[in-house]
Amino acid sequence: MTTRILLADDQAGIRAAFRLILDAQPDMTVVAEAADGTRALELSRHLRPDVVLADIRMPGLDGLELTRALAGPGVTDPIRVVVVTTFDQDDYVYTALRDGASGFLLKRSGPTLMIEAIRAAMAGDTLISPQVTVRLLQRLSPEPATGPGPGTLTPREQEVARLVAKGRSNPEIAAALHLSVGTVKGHLAAIHTRLGLRNRVEVAIWAHETGLARP
Repeated sequence: MTTRILLADDQAGIRAAFRLILDAQPDMTVVAEAADGTRALELSRHLRPDVVLADIRMPGLDGLELTRALAGPGVTDPIRVVVVTTFDQDDYVYTALRDGASGFLLKRSGPTLMIEAIRAAMAGDTLISPQVTVRLLQRLSPEPATGPGPGTLTPREQEVARLVAKGRSNPEIAAALHLSVGTVKGHLAAIHTRLGLRNRVEVAIWAHETGLARP
């Protein structure tokens, strides 16, 4: 099934670059573009794309308001929104995730992570740029883990979880452990099931709280 994507960014060059990357994927197609949040909201409600890639700072509705309107609490038929921005302020991250964003990426993270974030959103997961994940984890005060310990996972799954907590993407984990990206995804799926966690952010927090992420 092809994932239908709407691009919302006030810079035409950024939209063109994203379209070039995404249309080259066999399972993705860009169905519309919008240069402001108001137009993006109109197009989203009319076209019902599978995923909206939204910049934060746009004329009209900004990306956070657009996220709330499409995916926020109380939206009866939400649309997945992945925020893609230059700005990685903590309040932007918290607001986007609170209001239903299916991902938060920095534009400098590169095309591979953007593609991975769209696929994660379609699978019901949430992907955050590694740089942002690591910074958020550094602000956590270590707390005693109340759930399963590291011994719940196989040694290989522990390695994968540890690298997730260090902010590594799936391709980076695959390279570090000499695995295929598909194998890494399989290990992550097993980790989610064994620990009852929904996404890699929760895996990273669990690894931090259990001490698995510490040297």
